[in-house]
Amino acid sequence: MNILIIDAQGGGLGRQLVASIKKEFPKVEITAVGTNTLATSNMLKAGADHGATGENAVIVGCRKADLIIGPVGIAIADSMYGEITPAMAAAVGQCDVKKFLIPMNQCNNIIVGVKNTSMSDMIGAVIGRLRDEMNAYGKDDSP
Repeated sequence: MNILIIDAQGGGLGRQLVASIKKEFPKVEITAVGTNTLATSNMLKAGADHGATGENAVIVGCRKADLIIGPVGIAIADSMYGEITPAMAAAVGQCDVKKFLIPMNQCNNIIVGVKNTSMSDMIGAVIGRLRDEMNAYGKDDSP
C-alpha cells in the first residue's frame, strides 16, 4: 500500500503522521509531499520512503496513491496561508482513493461540529482508521 502524506508550512503534522504510521505499519510505503522543502524534509527525517516538493509533486502523488492523509486544508484551494494551490486542491479532491483528512481549524476554515482534540488523539484516530482499512483489504502490514 502506498500512502501519500501531504503537509505544508513546517510539516509538523506530516512528521508525526509518518513516524506513527511507520511505527505501527513498518512495511507500508509512505510518499511524503510537502508544499515547501521544510515540510518535505521533516517528513523524510521521520522515516518517509520517498519525498517530493511542490504542486506537481502533489498532482503526481495523487495519481499513484492508494490512500491520502493530511490536514483538511489540502483539499481547499488557497488554504494553509496560500500554500495549497487550486491545482493541488483539485488533485486531492478529484483523486479516486480514500482520504483521511484531519480537521485543523486554521486559516478561516472552521470545521463545525468537530471538538477540539489534541494532535496525538487525532493521529491515534488516523492509525485506528488505517488499521481498519488495511484489515478490510487484507493488507495488514502491522508487525
